[in-house]
Amino acid sequence: MSRVQKGMMAGLFATVAVSILEAVNVFAGPWVEPSPLFVASLIGMPGNLAVGWIAHFIAGTVILGALFGILCPRMPGQTPETKGIIFAVGAWAVLMVAVFLFGDPRILRGSGGFGMVAWMLVSHAVFGIVLGNVYARLVAREKRAAKLMDGVAPAH
Repeated sequence: MSRVQKGMMAGLFATVAVSILEAVNVFAGPWVEPSPLFVASLIGMPGNLAVGWIAHFIAGTVILGALFGILCPRMPGQTPETKGIIFAVGAWAVLMVAVFLFGDPRILRGSGGFGMVAWMLVSHAVFGIVLGNVYARLVAREKRAAKLMDGVAPAH
């Protein structure tokens, strides 16, 4: 499995973990504006929760997961989880800068505001922890499999 594939697999698990947190926010609260609504507003479809969820899964799995797979070996940090947090908080910072430079910063007003920004930072940190952990487990599993296959003659 390539680094990109491992990253995308880890991104899928991390996106599911964050989606569970987000689902609790949506159905038990909402304490802050749901992130999928924020994402839907960013792509020009405000109020469309389904589009927000789809974009959330694509961004977390395909874009961020693959990018982490490429960058992980060169990321600073001692543990995979630390690398994941650094990566995810960096992605959050890029998102915030992009909203203020190219988007409409009014998207963060009202029920959103600081609470929404803080919620997104926390959810990105959780994403990073899961991303780094799953990626490291996939790498370790591949190394164990290679070690088991080392010295074994082919079956044919």
